[in-house]
Amino acid sequence: MENPLLQMQGLRFGYGPQPVVNLPALELQAGQTCALIGPSGCGKSTLLHLVAGLLRPQAGTVRIAGQALSELRGAALDRFRGRHLGIVLQRLHLLGALSVLDNLLLAQRLARVATDVGAARRALAELGVADRADAKPAQLSRGQAQRVAIARALVHAPVLLLADEPTSSLDDANAGKVLDLLLARARAHGAGLLLVTHDQRVRGRLDREVDLGPRP
Repeated sequence: MENPLLQMQGLRFGYGPQPVVNLPALELQAGQTCALIGPSGCGKSTLLHLVAGLLRPQAGTVRIAGQALSELRGAALDRFRGRHLGIVLQRLHLLGALSVLDNLLLAQRLARVATDVGAARRALAELGVADRADAKPAQLSRGQAQRVAIARALVHAPVLLLADEPTSSLDDANAGKVLDLLLARARAHGAGLLLVTHDQRVRGRLDREVDLGPRP
């Protein structure tokens, strides 16, 4: 078997005496999808920040495509993250001074791939927000902004998609569409997908599920 795309071992992180994250081991192969499901406060978002290299674990290791994140610092970590990861956080971090389309083109440039306006527009169209390409983020509804953030995460064909509650503000129809797109793009590119959520509509849709806490 090939080396895992994502490998976490002995991962531990906390803000006080009790760990927020205490994960003995988790592996994800290329093209595999996994949902980490649990209620608020169980460490889902913290775990995703550790995988993205936005936080450093107090113990344990995170490896992506064989690269230990602990071996990277500063600009090298930023470059690795920008090229290999597509990230959708709960706080969407769309740049308000740029149009929707320019937010996607900036993601391509930061990933050091060729700027492709057509690919950016297709990503928006697949999520039903093609007509918002020239809008500024402040002009979007919450659901529209979330779909734009997902398009931005996909536009540079990352090897690993990380999604923090990607369906939480969407109705059933759009939640299903977003899940379909995330799964289709991950499989089409042989990318992994790690999704953290409390949304029970996600159950049964991904290859694996890991419960991080009791069901609501």
